[in-house]
Amino acid sequence: TGFRQVFKLLTGERPQAKIKKADKWKQQVIANSTFLENNKDVIVWLGHASFFIRLNSISMLIDPVFFSLPNLPRMTKMPLNPEQFKDLDYILISHNHRDHCDKKTLKLLAKNNPNVTYLTSLRLDKYIQKWTKSDNIQTAGWYQTYKTEQIKIHFLPTRHWCRRYLWDLNTELWGGFVIRANGKTIYFSGDSGKGNHFKEVGELFDIDYAIIGTGAYAPEWFMGASHINPSDAFEAVKTMNAKTMIPMHYATYDLSNEPISEPYRMIKQHFEDAGMPERVRRLGVCEVLWL
Repeated sequence: TGFRQVFKLLTGERPQAKIKKADKWKQQVIANSTFLENNKDVIVWLGHASFFIRLNSISMLIDPVFFSLPNLPRMTKMPLNPEQFKDLDYILISHNHRDHCDKKTLKLLAKNNPNVTYLTSLRLDKYIQKWTKSDNIQTAGWYQTYKTEQIKIHFLPTRHWCRRYLWDLNTELWGGFVIRANGKTIYFSGDSGKGNHFKEVGELFDIDYAIIGTGAYAPEWFMGASHINPSDAFEAVKTMNAKTMIPMHYATYDLSNEPISEPYRMIKQHFEDAGMPERVRRLGVCEVLWL
């Protein structure tokens, strides 16, 4: 995307502006940390694209971002103290955007988890090592598998991009993860526009739980190459034949022009219209999905 498109985005019309301003919906937040006190298989949404997952006694965080970001306040409260995340086995980082790769969060987690292993994309290790001082960092290209114990974790392509500063466009890789253990397979899409990679994921793996973004898609002409809307997310779930979808990437940070409640409402409507409402689990923040 060039500067002309960015200028158009910032100065152009916003058809949903009044609707968005009037939308006072708040994402449900559940104060809960009991899932940290047992060893059961779980998926817990921590807001935006941050998840706690435990499979086969292996505990991990994906794209942990627990605080407000520069010029981007967190709209949903973090429901538990980040200091409670200890004895983690892995921390997965999908790409370098600040709403997925947060220096403050990673420094805090490094202090409380000195033996954790970081799994990320090619060349992103330079930031993680600098912030965490850890030597336990693995990077992967698309279709590669990390060296892990008791669990399989694969790095797969998505349609997105990378940048943290003005001079580093696409100097690191981005992607999604497939996590397998205990007879369960979880797909985490990371950030992604629509594309054939969803079909390929379904051909390569039998997906039980597909964690896919459904927010930050408006206006479509600007956001469509990087994020999918609820309609395209629904089609992606059907294409990969995932048994259950868990929507993410909405209601935590205000990144785009759609009303805050629209992703939550629309994904529900798509599954209901298709006669399969049981195939989507719209989690509250810190709600536990027992697997």
